[in-house]
Amino acid sequence: MAGFKLSRWAYAAVALIAVGAGVLAWRGGSTKPKTAPAVAAIPVKVATVQQKTFPIYQTGLGTVQGFNTVQVKTRVDGEIVKIAFVEGQTVKEGDLLAQIDPRPFQATLDAAKAKKVQDEAAVANAKLDLQRSTKLGEFATRQTVDTQNANVLQLTAQIAGDQASIDNAQTQLDYTSIRAPIAGVTGIRMVDVGNIVTAAAGTSIVSIAQVEPISAIFTVPEQQLPAIADAMKKGALKVIAYTSDGRKKLSEGTLALVNNQVDSTSGTIRLKATFDNKDHALWPGLSISTRLLVETVQDATVVPDDAIQHGVNGLFVFAVGKDNKAEVRQVKVRQSVDGMTFVESGVSPGEEVVTSGQYRVQNGSLLSTNVASTAQPETPKAE
Repeated sequence: MAGFKLSRWAYAAVALIAVGAGVLAWRGGSTKPKTAPAVAAIPVKVATVQQKTFPIYQTGLGTVQGFNTVQVKTRVDGEIVKIAFVEGQTVKEGDLLAQIDPRPFQATLDAAKAKKVQDEAAVANAKLDLQRSTKLGEFATRQTVDTQNANVLQLTAQIAGDQASIDNAQTQLDYTSIRAPIAGVTGIRMVDVGNIVTAAAGTSIVSIAQVEPISAIFTVPEQQLPAIADAMKKGALKVIAYTSDGRKKLSEGTLALVNNQVDSTSGTIRLKATFDNKDHALWPGLSISTRLLVETVQDATVVPDDAIQHGVNGLFVFAVGKDNKAEVRQVKVRQSVDGMTFVESGVSPGEEVVTSGQYRVQNGSLLSTNVASTAQPETPKAE
């Protein structure tokens, strides 16, 4: 019986040893702790922080308008007998645009000239009578001489009036030839040949817009006014016009005027710029975006826009730190232009910042920068 009990305990010990061996085999067959797996580096694109000249612009939105715009109207009444321009034509100052029937005005002028000739003959005769009366001496009464003298003066004054009538008739006749008051581009013709036009109706024949040079009115926030005023003290300010979406440069000009008051309703101030516009890239009524160059910063710290990230604590970048580990750097940004951002603090020239792949990066992440660096946009220039 004792032998049987010994045998049962021996079997139990053997069973425990077998179970323990199975557990060890299931865990890898070793009681030594395993080492933690190596952390994989995160592939990212990087760019080097640059130090370059950087232009500071004040941006705005505006509308192009003719440097001068004129609604050409008739100054006399009559029938249009000729249209001498083509819609959209570039005209010079003094070019004939339309002709009103001149015959009634020519007749008035001829009558005024004839009246003057008649009065000049009367004056000549009156002077002869005055001379005869004077030569009679004592045989002519004082009254006769005075009467003849007054008659000469009266007819002489009438000749002056005749000349005024001639000048007025000539002016009215000249007005029948409607000419361009300024150089520019004609618009849509508003009157056809055969129509009767009157000065009182104020009907426009056509509009002319001067496009060389041309102007643009644009607005900027009122907070920018002090910076603009300071910049104007140093000289003329350059204005660059772009398409309304800001993608295509259209023309360069200069700031001509800062309006004399701020619009308190919108909190903006209106400015006027002038452009040579030799290529006619700007056109009256065109909506544009503008850049007003107020300062050029030397040795500015510049990074690509793609490096700038938004976080709960503001703007930041991932800098490539020691041992290729990511470092979160809070940055202060002044302005972004053409894909490049002027950073006032947070990074230094020569450092590398992550420009792509940030969604996987955290502070302290191991980075792999074997991927080709991002092609950096050209640093904006003060155009």
